[in-house]
Amino acid sequence: MSGSPRSARIAIIGVGNEFRHDDGAAWAVIARLRERADGRPLPPGTVLSVCDGDPGRLIELWENADLAVVLDAAHAHPGHPGRVHRLELDAAELGRPRTTVSHGLGLGEAIELSRALGRLPGHLVVYAVEGADTSLGTGLSEPVAATVETLVARVEDEIVRHRDAAARGPRNIHGGGPP
Repeated sequence: MSGSPRSARIAIIGVGNEFRHDDGAAWAVIARLRERADGRPLPPGTVLSVCDGDPGRLIELWENADLAVVLDAAHAHPGHPGRVHRLELDAAELGRPRTTVSHGLGLGEAIELSRALGRLPGHLVVYAVEGADTSLGTGLSEPVAATVETLVARVEDEIVRHRDAAARGPRNIHGGGPP
């Protein structure tokens, strides 16, 4: 691995508002990842953060990251509460103009601004969970709460895949070519 800051940094970012019911799903996943890390530490350079979706804050959290995993609430009409969507963008795809919106305009704006500033992560994976209730209050709806452990496992799998690919060499970090 090179000695650049990007080579060892993994940013896991939960976007939302824990005081708007299902909009707090990502924060619940980050809290559970922190609990699990007490008994099974995450790889060095892995940072767990929460954010309200402000584009400047998102850019700050994923800057210099080789892998950024963003968790967010999705608002679909008609919705299927608890359904999880996964979007994956590598450096080449992130370099092309594209708007990705899952939490208002914050995530899409952050990607576009990050591209313009040359501060994109090397690889971005977004998990968006369709919510049922974003009214004021705490606690997740039953279908969204049921996805938390699944999302924790999926994020841990992303970290393992990234770590394993990085160990095989730079050309394989995101699935390019045989070892």
